[in-house]
Amino acid sequence: MDLTSRQRAQLRGLANDIDTILHIGKDGVGDNLIKQADDALEARELIKGKVLENSPLSAREGAEELAGAVRAEVVQVIGSKFVLYRETHSKPKEKRIRLVR
Repeated sequence: MDLTSRQRAQLRGLANDIDTILHIGKDGVGDNLIKQADDALEARELIKGKVLENSPLSAREGAEELAGAVRAEVVQVIGSKFVLYRETHSKPKEKRIRLVR
């Protein structure tokens, strides 16, 4: 699923208020981080992460590698932070993020 620019803008706005819950460190994107991201996306749909200075990956590389591993979309990468989105199927339809068309 590719996001349109309007959908990305909507998700960027929603991401302003959320806390950073993922950190990519010196180990890069490992199994534990993938599991954590997968669980967080299923529960929240929209998550924010950060690539630490000791990581071998840039923020863009880390975000894209993690997004590929958990079947999510990279919404935004700014500096060392990134935002990922994936629609959940465990929440009722009324509680999910409704993307603009």
